[in-house]
Amino acid sequence: MASCSVNYALMLSILFGSLLFAFAGNFYQDVDIMWGDGRAKILNNGNLITLSLDKASGSGFQTKNEFLFGRFDMQLKLVPGNSAGTVTSLYLHSQGSTWDEIDLEFLGNLSGDPYVVHTNVFTQGKGNREQQFYLWFDPTAAFHTYSILWNPGNILLYVDGRPIRQFKNLETFGVPYPRAQSMRMYATIWDAEDWATRGGLVKTDWTQAPFTAFFRNFNSNACTWSHGVSSCINSTTGPWFSQELDSTSQKQLKWVQDNYMIYNYCTDTKRFAQGLPQECSFIH
Repeated sequence: MASCSVNYALMLSILFGSLLFAFAGNFYQDVDIMWGDGRAKILNNGNLITLSLDKASGSGFQTKNEFLFGRFDMQLKLVPGNSAGTVTSLYLHSQGSTWDEIDLEFLGNLSGDPYVVHTNVFTQGKGNREQQFYLWFDPTAAFHTYSILWNPGNILLYVDGRPIRQFKNLETFGVPYPRAQSMRMYATIWDAEDWATRGGLVKTDWTQAPFTAFFRNFNSNACTWSHGVSSCINSTTGPWFSQELDSTSQKQLKWVQDNYMIYNYCTDTKRFAQGLPQECSFIH
């Protein structure tokens, strides 16, 4: 009996370890360094990437695969201290002049001020759908999980599993939705001192450089896209493919938006003096 218990425990240990490995992925297999002249580094046997910014250049990486719908999770630890003027970003982006894009951008700050999460959705080359939030924790002290879920009916943005934004497919009402162009995931760090911190009032302090952000545990449950063919055509997809917000998630979303949203384009009547974008009438 003791031997059976040991063997059972060993099997569970192996299974659990394989699940962790599957979640963590490996950056050597999953991504390519795009730019940065050595400022982007893959470390810890492919389990960690650091992206750095100095006065000469930022850095970034992109996924090897293209996707048409999926759920994407990444753990980030953001630039500590005085990061004013810097932007660390995680986003999906297609190619061409009428591109689609889904953005999570983390705007740096003066030491002690809260980080701002800047979100946007582009369809057919048009954005102007910004929503901004404060984070309710210090994102520089530890890793936190940031997620983009993109399926035929919804775009959902999450922080540690808590939804912060929803963008619904409202094509039946004439609102374009990103569903026809494949996208890669990108991560970058760059200088945006002209707008990132307090609208550009606070500039980058280059004596603090290099500014470094940390990425780990990239996970994608997604339909890969290659030569015009989706990997999901002849196979079943996961629950993410039709996922919507349930009542609990809707309450979580409302909590974030009531307490931590600091800008919503759908309430900016000064900016949209000729009328709010059409989808705003469906956003409560």
